[in-house]
Amino acid sequence: MATDMPSGQVSDLDWLLSGLVQRVPYTRSAVLLSADGLVKSLHGMDADGADHMAALAAGLYSLGRSAGARFGDNGEVRQVVVELDSTLLFVATAGSGTCLAVLAGRNADAAVLGYEMTMLVKSVRPYLMTPTRQAAGVPGAAGL
Repeated sequence: MATDMPSGQVSDLDWLLSGLVQRVPYTRSAVLLSADGLVKSLHGMDADGADHMAALAAGLYSLGRSAGARFGDNGEVRQVVVELDSTLLFVATAGSGTCLAVLAGRNADAAVLGYEMTMLVKSVRPYLMTPTRQAAGVPGAAGL
């Protein structure tokens, strides 16, 4: 399992995700993840489901960045929305190297959910940053 649940400030953000899910009717679950797909915090799903969601969300986020590079102005991805028959999936930038993925039922108000996600991110953005990982075993790296 690839879950990366540190015992520090990021895992303490579960209550924020819980609040988001509780505030927006028909919202089911939320996962805070690093842009490379590791779970940082979650609410409303088990660890295996969160790992799968994080991998999916990281892929969607990457596709959004690629679309921006090719067809846009290379700006930051704000949000990717996937609309299924009975489910809405939102993936939004949540800080440097971090994304927020939220699953909601079809009856959820997409505008309200998008707004609440934006307000959550704005209120705690400095705490949501994920540092860039260093490649292991890189020649010339400290200690090698």
